[in-house]
Amino acid sequence: MEPPAASAGGRARQLFARFFLRGLIVLLPVTVTMTVVYWLFTHIDTVFRPFVQSPGLGLLLVLTLVLVVGWISLFPASRRVILYVNGWLEQVPGISFIYTSARDFLAAFAGNKRRFTHAVLVNVHAEDVWLVGFLTDENLSGFKLGANYVAVYTPQAYNVAGQLFLVKRDRIRPIEHLSPPDVMKYAVTGGAVELVGDPHAPPRPVAPPP
Repeated sequence: MEPPAASAGGRARQLFARFFLRGLIVLLPVTVTMTVVYWLFTHIDTVFRPFVQSPGLGLLLVLTLVLVVGWISLFPASRRVILYVNGWLEQVPGISFIYTSARDFLAAFAGNKRRFTHAVLVNVHAEDVWLVGFLTDENLSGFKLGANYVAVYTPQAYNVAGQLFLVKRDRIRPIEHLSPPDVMKYAVTGGAVELVGDPHAPPRPVAPPP
């Protein structure tokens, strides 16, 4: 039989570990968020020094600049200028690769050419093993694989990397009743977040072969 003192010591250690872990769960996300915000404030402010001395004013100027450029880009004359600059940058060796990669990457998440809007399960490695991914391209004519193939991007957990698979259409299943942001969060956290699907949400079917 375990002595009372040992039993009390074991319970104390369990309580200590429990409270410590709960404290980490509460404090760590807040600390990471505040650290990122502080990094943005301090590093963006350094770009405008010595012209800007007030903390946070540099970030405010950047946000204002982005909003103004977004508003100006709606005018027809501005669109012509943007198209001219876009075409010029696409022709410059070296610069073209960087510019088009950054432009297309941002376009995949925002704007009218978003690609990460159809969450799917894809079967690649084994018959009973499924990966969480996003249907990014349904026209692979450039690879001469035929209309039966699609492109699926699978993000990696706790990493900014991922893998692109070109698979047959029957190897994927659309993820219904879950929003793409929730699916992305689930994938990049390694399944550490709780998914709550909307039973009333319409399904997101995969388009049939053209």
